[in-house]
Amino acid sequence: MTTTTSQLQTDAGWDGPYYRAGAEGFEALFLPSPDEVLDEVCNVDVEVRLPDGSRWSATIFTLAEVDRLMKGWEDTGETADGRYFSCSDGLIVRGPGIQGMVSVIAKLLASGEFDGAFHRLPDPE
Repeated sequence: MTTTTSQLQTDAGWDGPYYRAGAEGFEALFLPSPDEVLDEVCNVDVEVRLPDGSRWSATIFTLAEVDRLMKGWEDTGETADGRYFSCSDGLIVRGPGIQGMVSVIAKLLASGEFDGAFHRLPDPE
């Protein structure tokens, strides 16, 4: 499956605290800060819903955000004085912005690498 820019963000918009966006074959619910510019989002939790009803989660970071966090930890002593970065269900992308993150999700799904990058959430009862 190839996802073009025109297929991205077709139903994008706010739904309470979530910013819903998607492409063919999935919907993503991002949880940015209320005052965050969507094109500048660099650290965000996301839940992805697939047509089969499964739900998946990750925290997406940009390279620059990981660097910023690690530099801050040098001063606080966290993570061995900022010498490493660790995050369960973390996905690092090159650039900021919700649209770019949606594109990465689409490419992960198309390549079959999605379930290695996202954590499956329990099915609702």
